[in-house]
Amino acid sequence: MPDMELLPATSRALLHRLATAQAEGRVPSLVGAIVRDGAPVWTGGRGLVGGQPPTTDTQYRIGSLTKTFVAVLVMRLRDEGRLDLADPLGTHLPASPPAAAGLTVAQLLAHTAGLPSETPAPWWERTDGGVRPELADLIDADPVKHPAGRVFHYSNPGFALLGALVELLRGKPLEQVLTEEILTPLGMTRTSLLPQAPHADGWAVHPWADVLLPEPATDTGLMAPAGQLWSTVEDLCRFAAFLGAGDPAVLAEASLAQMRVPASPLDGPVWDLSYGLGMQLKNDGGRMLSGHTGSMPGFLCTVWVSPADRLGGVVLANATSGISIGALAADLVRITAEHEPRIPDTWTPLETYDPALLDLAGPWYVGPAPALIRLRADGDLEFGPLTGAGRSSRMKARGDGTWLGLEGYYAGETLRVVRDAAGAVTHLDLGSFVLTRQPYGSDTVPGGVDPLGWRGGPA
Repeated sequence: MPDMELLPATSRALLHRLATAQAEGRVPSLVGAIVRDGAPVWTGGRGLVGGQPPTTDTQYRIGSLTKTFVAVLVMRLRDEGRLDLADPLGTHLPASPPAAAGLTVAQLLAHTAGLPSETPAPWWERTDGGVRPELADLIDADPVKHPAGRVFHYSNPGFALLGALVELLRGKPLEQVLTEEILTPLGMTRTSLLPQAPHADGWAVHPWADVLLPEPATDTGLMAPAGQLWSTVEDLCRFAAFLGAGDPAVLAEASLAQMRVPASPLDGPVWDLSYGLGMQLKNDGGRMLSGHTGSMPGFLCTVWVSPADRLGGVVLANATSGISIGALAADLVRITAEHEPRIPDTWTPLETYDPALLDLAGPWYVGPAPALIRLRADGDLEFGPLTGAGRSSRMKARGDGTWLGLEGYYAGETLRVVRDAAGAVTHLDLGSFVLTRQPYGSDTVPGGVDPLGWRGGPA
């Protein structure tokens, strides 16, 4: 059973980090939480909401974290076969602005479509959505900022179009689709498009004085998929648990893993931030985090998950600026992981297995390079270099005698077992690479093997 309590020293360190951020950032209120093994194990709040300390049931606006909810809905449509990520948007959304109709669903999810970051004026986050009644109103007269598919360029209108796509294919308003397909299955009863009491008010803090200015809580209309949602720490702990491990009632872990793969060029050899399919990705000192930050006038939000640590961090605040909330949430995850490293699962052997699979286990050679295939306790195969770094992948049985690569260079590639007339394994074919039991040890190697075989160096 997982340990559901943090050590006192860990809780103290988390509270200190949260309290320091609230005090130094001059944030009216701040709530944070840690999720471990799918359940909240620590929460903390600072400041006041309506004269009372905020709780895990206090609603805050979560801004662009809304985009990850919309991306999950799009991936559900993909998994159902209702669309392909390579489909042009106009194939499914005929009312798309002409400049967006030819952009693919994947490009919109990954912010590589080249669309503008914002709508035409006025500032959409602070104005009623009624000023943009049509999808064409979301894109300005000079819509192409970059060639499609080439670079990452964050686009709020792009996600508004994806929200319209979901509504059209489902034939229901976005809030209804969210409720039926994500919120209800995950038990998220306090997440909504408009605020529901008890909720925090949004504030701007004067940069040079300790005084506040109320921010408007607008209904952004068609732009809602870009940043409209309100939620609580309690609900977002459930969402973080889902993002870390998946839920068959909402989206499979394999689809979430696809969303966590960087979809645009990384920034240098050592990257800090990247973007997948509706998910922000953060390399926090070697710890790979995924989730999303969010901001709207008066509010800041972040949810980060570290699947490898089985941890998630949630932070909500009601200030327009003042703190780096993404760094704060990452710090909460890091503090927990450093104070209480994850205890590995107990190793157990396979209960049943096909003895023929043992023919696949052990050393193989890709040409002269030694590799290793190991049969895992979950029934998958693990392929990689025998020593050192190199191409590796986990492989899952397809049921027809072949294996599907799940990650890395061989993601999506097929491993085939080739046998002779007597049924003995002669070699493996991995995406056309021939694996043999000895270095270049088979006449099945493309190009043939020199008939004189291995020899000493030239005289």
